[in-house]
Amino acid sequence: MLNRQSYDITTDNKRRFPIHQLAFIAAAVILNFILSRLAGALNLPLYLDNVGTLLVAILCGYLPGILVGYLNNIINMNGNPGNAYYVVLSTLIATFGSYFGHRGWYNKFRNAVVTIPLFALIGGGLGSVLTFLLYGFGMGEGISAPFARALLDRGILNVFWAQMVSDVAIDLVDKAITVILVFLILRLIPDKIKPSLWVTGWRQAPMSNEALRDAKKNVTRSLSLRSKIITIISVIMFFVAVVTTMISYFLYQNFAMKQYTYNCTNAAILTSDSVDGDRIDEYLSEGRSASDYAGIEDRLERIRNSNPDIEYIYVYKFMEDGVHVVFDLDTPEVEGQEPGTVIELEDYLLPYRNDLLTGNAIPPLLDDTVYGRLLTVFEPVYNSAGECVCYAAADIKVEDIRMAILNFMTKVFSLFVGFYILILSLCIWLVDYHLIYPIAAMTLSARKFAYDTEEARDISVDRLQHLNISTGDEIENLYESLSKTIAETVKYLEEVEAKGEEIAHMQNGLIYVLADLVESRDKNTGDHVRKTAAYVELILRKLREKDLYSDILTDEYIADVINSAPLHDVGKIMVSDVILNKPGRLNDEEFAVMKSHTTAGNQIISSAMSLVSDSGYLKEAKNLATYHHERWDGKGYPSGKAGEDIPLSARVMAVADVFDALISKRSYKEPFTFEKSMDIIREGAGTQFDPTIAETFVEAADEVREIARAHETFSDHDIRSFI
Repeated sequence: MLNRQSYDITTDNKRRFPIHQLAFIAAAVILNFILSRLAGALNLPLYLDNVGTLLVAILCGYLPGILVGYLNNIINMNGNPGNAYYVVLSTLIATFGSYFGHRGWYNKFRNAVVTIPLFALIGGGLGSVLTFLLYGFGMGEGISAPFARALLDRGILNVFWAQMVSDVAIDLVDKAITVILVFLILRLIPDKIKPSLWVTGWRQAPMSNEALRDAKKNVTRSLSLRSKIITIISVIMFFVAVVTTMISYFLYQNFAMKQYTYNCTNAAILTSDSVDGDRIDEYLSEGRSASDYAGIEDRLERIRNSNPDIEYIYVYKFMEDGVHVVFDLDTPEVEGQEPGTVIELEDYLLPYRNDLLTGNAIPPLLDDTVYGRLLTVFEPVYNSAGECVCYAAADIKVEDIRMAILNFMTKVFSLFVGFYILILSLCIWLVDYHLIYPIAAMTLSARKFAYDTEEARDISVDRLQHLNISTGDEIENLYESLSKTIAETVKYLEEVEAKGEEIAHMQNGLIYVLADLVESRDKNTGDHVRKTAAYVELILRKLREKDLYSDILTDEYIADVINSAPLHDVGKIMVSDVILNKPGRLNDEEFAVMKSHTTAGNQIISSAMSLVSDSGYLKEAKNLATYHHERWDGKGYPSGKAGEDIPLSARVMAVADVFDALISKRSYKEPFTFEKSMDIIREGAGTQFDPTIAETFVEAADEVREIARAHETFSDHDIRSFI
């Protein structure tokens, strides 16, 4: 009997309304918020903002986990908008957490602990690099800043590595506590509740875990459909990212240059307005001792401090003998020149020397100087007569501009990667439940479809119809068409099978009619064809029970031999009635004619075989008709075959045929007793008969006797004479 359970590809789970799942996800978001705020309130050097994210990723799946990570960063933006740029870290932790959780890593504590270093590298390592690209390492007031300063003060590491090591170390502790908390919470949640928390989007009857594994192991000639879709989405998003990034880069670079030039110009204008053009020579000759010199320097310092992008502010007077310093503010890295100092004109200003000497306007300059690559704006300083007496200048380091652009591109990249992970996970989730799983369910159902028995067909059709695919699109149409087609095919097969059985029954009936016609010409044979067929069936069944000729004795072979057994004497139709019904013994000439019934049977069945494309049982009918009078010792007819050169079916028929002739009354003899007939068969083993077949037949004497009784047609006196 077919095992229905072994063929199931779906579970009995119903599609659940996800209220409890939404409640659990909301609780996880709140848990993230509370723990992170608690760590801050207690001044703990920890984040504790991924406990809820990891819980949801393990119990609900990768998509809900990623969503919780997103919500976590969005909520934390209220306190610090820069948290949005770290969303990529939360999504990565959720992705890996779901991967490990789905594979049972959090069922045992020692396996859960192994995940801590990976999460620390994501949160601390990648987070540290991201912080550097966004803000640089300024050893500010972050959680890891004290540890980083301690490492830096020891002189062991530079700024970058001090910050990196401190971030990873802090995050290692943070993620260890996170994993331990998650593990403990998982132990508190009842096992019977956990499966219901997994967020699914079935558009069909849910598939069993075994079926899902089979679907994922599905071998395809090239990439699977799922891989192709993921690849297409990834490639599209990659090109979108490249194009978007390039456009953003050029637009922001252009904007940044304009913005920095604007800031630099404003600083130069303010500096120019702060300097009294009528007193330039006084400042040059008296220097810092000139009245109000210090006040002007203070105003210039305030101008620089009001715009953190401005690196240098100075006032130069360009003369034939060189550049005369009027004002030059000190910086932490560079000490300003004293007033009245004469310096050489730098190379980058040589093309503008005449303009500077004559007081003409100079465009913003972006060149390499002795102080690095700078963006410089010169603004003329006029005296009361309207003459340009010197230039006020403001510089911005190009490196600062580059860092601003890098900072912007890092933000774009971080937001994009986080968004990419979210979109990709959403697409995979939708593709799985709306496309891959329905197709996989239909594929598995079709592969497991069994046509061999009526019960198997019923189970297969029932399994397909219970998939209940309802995607509402072409997949659902395909499913309905497939279900209808297979149902109609099964119905047609059942009709064909019924017709086939009817034809087979009619065919077997015709065979017996034909055999009876042949038999009726021979007054000596009685119910010979039916009895020999019964003996043949008995012998074949016993041989298979003894595990003999197992490579030959298939169900199909046995059926072919039994069905063709009545045709073993079909060649007698070519033998004269006079010879068939002669009451005495046949002379040599008559016996030769009688023996020809074997070759005649061969010819008759060969002619029948030539008329059909599938000879089927006729092959064994030909063997029976031709060789059933061959002997094991090779002294039989018509070919003198010996031993196992004689077809197995013919060797079986030889025993059945002779035994029935022995116990049956003939016009030329009286029947032998059952015991005497069995003794003759036993004595003929190894000479006339295959010894194994003869032994098997004799061992089944009780069943042979029952067959003989069931088919006996002669008088009670005759029955009593041999039983």
